[in-house]
Amino acid sequence: MSAKQFQLSDMLISEHQVSVPLDWRHPEQSPTIEVYYREVVNAARAGENLPLLLFLQGGPGGKAPRPQPGNPCWLTQALETYRVILLDQRGTGRSSRIDAALMAQKTAEQGRDYLLNFRADSIVKDCEYIRKCRYQSQQFYTLGQSYGGFITLSYLSYAPQALAGCFVAGGLAGIDASAEQIYQLTYQSVWDKTELFYQRYPDARARLAQIGECLANENVYMPDGERLTPERFQSLGILFGTGGGMQTLYYLIDEAFLEHDRQALSDTFLAQVMMLVNYWDNPLYAVMQESIYGQGQQATNWAAQRVRGQLGGLKGNAESLPLTGEMIYPWMFEQVGYLKPFALAADSLASFNDYSPLYDLTRLAANEVPVVAAVYANDMYVPLSLSKRTAQLTANVQTWVTDKFEHDGIRQSAEVFDKLSTMMNEFSA
Repeated sequence: MSAKQFQLSDMLISEHQVSVPLDWRHPEQSPTIEVYYREVVNAARAGENLPLLLFLQGGPGGKAPRPQPGNPCWLTQALETYRVILLDQRGTGRSSRIDAALMAQKTAEQGRDYLLNFRADSIVKDCEYIRKCRYQSQQFYTLGQSYGGFITLSYLSYAPQALAGCFVAGGLAGIDASAEQIYQLTYQSVWDKTELFYQRYPDARARLAQIGECLANENVYMPDGERLTPERFQSLGILFGTGGGMQTLYYLIDEAFLEHDRQALSDTFLAQVMMLVNYWDNPLYAVMQESIYGQGQQATNWAAQRVRGQLGGLKGNAESLPLTGEMIYPWMFEQVGYLKPFALAADSLASFNDYSPLYDLTRLAANEVPVVAAVYANDMYVPLSLSKRTAQLTANVQTWVTDKFEHDGIRQSAEVFDKLSTMMNEFSA
């Protein structure tokens, strides 16, 4: 285990790296990978025995935030009470990151089997190794944002004794829902958001339709040389799930066409779109997206694509261009250059039908660990109905249902962590 330390403003930051088995099911025979985390503490309290708060990042495939003074906003609040652990989940950031060069060396089955070691159950075991070896088995509090909430539910299922309390923000997963059931709900959420977007920006409907027509009738290329197809452009609907996402898309399409040629897409527009649809920084988001819903003997089988077909394909017309959200499709591994080396493994993963369970519903029903959860009423990624059901199926959960924030509310406003902290204090009183 290695560590280095530096101070940034009033934060004392320690960097750590540990070796863990790639395959926790057979640790003795498994090769090892590296897992990296930062410990952050208020410098004035560095010598105190503070409670530990483990941050579980959203994703899948997201690395932990890199702390800056005042950013993220929840960190500033947390450091008043906790010693905070910012984990780069395995395969992300500095934790043996999975990239295209690595996957290009593997067959379909080798890639699939490798990726299966990067689900929530393995992340929980990494956390347990760190807790026991680095922190002398001191209990964690956890803060799970989005997919981090999914990991929290796995943690509560398989190592609840490790946890003193759990904060969840936009991450009460549908623990007994299939990928297909989830996408049937999230497609409707995207449509609702799209209609809200058109109401807010009345000229956007015609502009999006014009862009769609242009992309359908011509071969338009982004600065990286890849073609911008209509379906790649439609995927920008993912922005609607974040605070400020609608404004981002509106300002983007506002500069779509050249002033001197209203039929040609501008370079600035194409450059900005390229940065939003390339997956260079986070390929695991695409590759692992459906596998986070995989449990038992049921293959996900490209659920988002199948549900899209059942809904008519969402092709659009001259009057309106429907958008999509966080859904991942097989054609992405053909059109997105950086994802091509992942294609065989992703397809094999989609047909895999022997998943280990991620949640223990019996243990969750008897849960004794205090859990406080922000549930966003208009969440485009984690359906409200499924979050409410999970709260009913899991004992000792208190929810705060709010329509004030989008899915990334905890990153946008200090109010979210402040509210959850108040709830946790009341829970413990």
